[in-house]
Amino acid sequence: MSFLMRYLPFVAAMALVVVASNIFVQFPLQGEIAGLALGDVLTWGAFTYPFSFLVTDLANRRYGPAVARRIVFVGFMTAVVCSIVIPPLLFKLGLIEFDTATARLARIACASGAAFLSAQLLDVTVFNWLRRQSWWRAPIFGTLAGSVVDTAMFFSIAFAAAFAFVGPDDGFALEAAPLMGVFTAETARWVSWALGDLTVKLAIALFALIPYRLIAARWSQPVTA
Repeated sequence: MSFLMRYLPFVAAMALVVVASNIFVQFPLQGEIAGLALGDVLTWGAFTYPFSFLVTDLANRRYGPAVARRIVFVGFMTAVVCSIVIPPLLFKLGLIEFDTATARLARIACASGAAFLSAQLLDVTVFNWLRRQSWWRAPIFGTLAGSVVDTAMFFSIAFAAAFAFVGPDDGFALEAAPLMGVFTAETARWVSWALGDLTVKLAIALFALIPYRLIAARWSQPVTA
């Protein structure tokens, strides 16, 4: 049985989460809460991407680090290709309101790819090191380390002016806005997006412990690949 067929649920879940996140990260939240402009703080991608760490941790728990790393690589390659192809298709179908330039899509895909690989492989490493110490908190600390790296790398490469050599800038992301939408200090809007994204990642990481525990409890012991 081929690798893809044997581990298809994990590979498909990983690709789905990352493709959705690469699309949703282009859409800031609309509206206000208590005077806070949500578009200055969060994009929709913040709510989907954290589940990629749940997929990685479950694959790690079920099959071990070697297979988890392979799933990360296969899911990454699938997601990067789809992240370039799918948004124009959704625009043609009228499901999204604007067409993103190919160069802009390529920059987002590069940012996503670099951040994804670094963060997910770090998650695998931390997760397994802590499990060897017989520490049940391995999932949350692996996700914590991966989330910090992922947020820093993705938002810097995708939006910071310093990375303009990768692809065209996003003018809205570079506009000055109140930090986190509430402080008097102003900074590029993408910085607040990054801080908001990390906050949501950490909150969802705590929530994801519930399905992780429920699913892992059904496995009496890890399966050796």
